[in-house]
Amino acid sequence: MRTIFVLIIVVWFVLLSAIYLSVENQPLITGIAEFTPAHIERAKHILSHNDPRKMKAGILRTITISQEDLDLVINYLANNYGKASSSIDLQQGMASVRATVELPSNPFGHYLNINAKFRETKTLPRVEYLRIGKLPVPAFIADGLLQFGIKQLQASEDYGAAADIIKSVSTSNEMLRIVFEWNAAVPNQLKALLVPPKEQERLKAYHERLVELTGKPSLKHKLRFNELMRALFELATQRTNNGGDPVAENRAAIIVMAFYVNGKGLGAIIPAAMQWPKPTSRSVTLGGRSDFAQHFTISAALASTAGSPLSDVIGLYKEIKDSHGGSGFSFNDIAADRAGTRFGELATTSGSGAQKVQRQLTAGLRESDIMPEVKDLPEYMQESEFKRRYGSIGSPAYIKMTNEIERRIAALHLYH
Repeated sequence: MRTIFVLIIVVWFVLLSAIYLSVENQPLITGIAEFTPAHIERAKHILSHNDPRKMKAGILRTITISQEDLDLVINYLANNYGKASSSIDLQQGMASVRATVELPSNPFGHYLNINAKFRETKTLPRVEYLRIGKLPVPAFIADGLLQFGIKQLQASEDYGAAADIIKSVSTSNEMLRIVFEWNAAVPNQLKALLVPPKEQERLKAYHERLVELTGKPSLKHKLRFNELMRALFELATQRTNNGGDPVAENRAAIIVMAFYVNGKGLGAIIPAAMQWPKPTSRSVTLGGRSDFAQHFTISAALASTAGSPLSDVIGLYKEIKDSHGGSGFSFNDIAADRAGTRFGELATTSGSGAQKVQRQLTAGLRESDIMPEVKDLPEYMQESEFKRRYGSIGSPAYIKMTNEIERRIAALHLYH
């Protein structure tokens, strides 16, 4: 018994020591990468152009991407889904990766720093060097764990198709080349894992209420956003009063609302939903505009699922619109994004906050209680005009404008 107790103490000591050495107070990559509208548009174009879901299954494909573009895309994704920054150096047969992730407040340190090197093989790269913070990880251990993980994925019924996609990875000076074979079964395999059966049943209940609401013959083609919210949150209130979790109920209502407003079915995350009855297609407007409703709901859904794998699948978080010939940069869109984020956080962070939202929505909130006044905010700015007036994202002029947006949102009745 004493031996087991000592062993437990030793294991805990080793784990705490590893955590202490892994987390640091200084970042390896100084500063989070900043993006201009042109950078963001370029990153989105690269991701869209190389989206394997647009390709036929069973055919070997090759993606070749420059070091500059790879660095841009990785930092774009890291900024969208966390406070992180990275640097990649591609050489002949070797790739060096340095990354910094800003951590939530904790007693150990502010940053997780990763410094790694990978060497090319005939198939997947092997780990040549790995250091996490001050903790050096022997290459044979790191590579052994990587290979073990890949074998476990390949043997899994849930992840097997995904694990076998990539056939080889090779590097040359400032170029990365990936050979892969897309498997059409992968999306549905992964989607089924993202939403547990209980959650699927909950989403189905809100989907059925949506079908009922949008199918009313008396309803006009356009549906006001506060009408949609009230109908779904009345159901959330009923289910909460019947013993449901208010946070989970609100989250389900928000997700169903977001997918409908943005013109997508829940089949995008739940394969079984493709067989569910379809709601009648209607344009949903917030403040008289459908784009505000789209921005608001996507941001609310992302905020309500933050920290879960589902948040990466819900949609693109759009703060920057096309700045090359499209509608241009819009602070109005950012206001809708931020209001949606605030709503998603309030509705799902705690049980008391969730029930407060339910009470206010079922009592009949106006759209002006949800979305701030934005008519005087600059919009439709092409890239040249944005640079002339604001310089870049993060500039003092830009921050002043976003602070004003936050002030207006905080003054709304819903967020008091």
